[in-house]
Amino acid sequence: MIKLEALVPRSLILPPKDAHSVRANFEGLSHICLGLDYGKIQTLEVVNSSEITPKKILLPRLIEPHAHLDKAFSWPAYPNLSGHYSEALRVNYLEHQTRTKMLILERVECALELSLKNGIRAIRTHVDVFDPIGLDYLDVFIGIRNQWKSKIEIQVVALASIDYWGTEKGREFAKNLARVDGLLGGVISPTIRGSSLKEDIKKMLILAEGLGCEIDLHIDESQIKPAVGLHYLLGVLDEMTITIPVTCSHASSLALLPSRLLLRISERMAAHNLRVVALPLTNSWLLGGRRSSVPSNRPIAPIRQLQSAGVIVAVGGDNVQDSWFPGGNFDPLGLMGFSLPIAQLAPWERLGLAPFTTSAAKIMGLSWDGTFQVGSPADFILLEADSWVVALAAPPERKVMIGGDWVNQKPSAR
Repeated sequence: MIKLEALVPRSLILPPKDAHSVRANFEGLSHICLGLDYGKIQTLEVVNSSEITPKKILLPRLIEPHAHLDKAFSWPAYPNLSGHYSEALRVNYLEHQTRTKMLILERVECALELSLKNGIRAIRTHVDVFDPIGLDYLDVFIGIRNQWKSKIEIQVVALASIDYWGTEKGREFAKNLARVDGLLGGVISPTIRGSSLKEDIKKMLILAEGLGCEIDLHIDESQIKPAVGLHYLLGVLDEMTITIPVTCSHASSLALLPSRLLLRISERMAAHNLRVVALPLTNSWLLGGRRSSVPSNRPIAPIRQLQSAGVIVAVGGDNVQDSWFPGGNFDPLGLMGFSLPIAQLAPWERLGLAPFTTSAAKIMGLSWDGTFQVGSPADFILLEADSWVVALAAPPERKVMIGGDWVNQKPSAR
């Protein structure tokens, strides 16, 4: 049996017989000793003695709940130097015309290698579907998903126009998508309005419900007309009974609503069991700015208010080195570090850590929520750091464990 001692976030230790008996330092980190065998945690002991403190932090392998693997690393050939949303959209369409199965395969393999090294265990990726271009890319992702399933769980969202799912071709594609556990995706923006949008949303929801297929929408990724997309979605949901999970990615313009209106719409979202994936990096880069000024209001999902209303919220990295965002490298710790000042999410607080761990796992429907208890998978990131500040100041050295085995190299002694 492998013994492993490290500091672990107290909020991830379950089930504590008495939460007050689990001692934690000022950053919410507790000293534990794990016994690992057969790829799982066999024993878990909380060490409340303060005589010796480990110089390492142990985290569950983390989650990327919103990515675009098909366009990752395309910035050098298709940059968006202005940093404007409209330009990103234009360049993205140009880049899409040049995609091939081989090019996508190269991008995805590079992204997954980085993700594995950095400690990611699950990725939900949105894949552009512009009929008739791109429909055959589904086979590429399903093949990659099968090849990587022992290392990284991959979920595929078909990102199409909302009205596509109401067409005969869209319905047939959705059936094929459902057979391979894919998700329906789409974009609801302030420029798409009216009774036709409401009908398109309704058709999409009916189709997804009939197929048992989850939905993940790009919605209200905007700095204008706050929450207009959610207004239409909630209006449709008020008239229907839907059991399949619906995720709202971005929800950026919600932050621009007056407080009382934000509270009301957040409570309606919770009542309909809508989930949110906040994407602070891309939204902070693309939205709200002008060439001559820095935005005084950041259109990013109001994570704290949504959580307070009972909405499950995860945080994703979104785009990596493409026309939508020039940075990123599939590093979940880097994302946590950037989210500290942008979204004011502190990992030493339970609700500050949950968007990267338990909430992200719930939104993706993963079998393990990332908590530490006897029987949990021995899937970890071991950081060469003794505090959150050290861990997030700069990406530290880390070791990755999958099923009780260290990937690439063994960790140094404690």
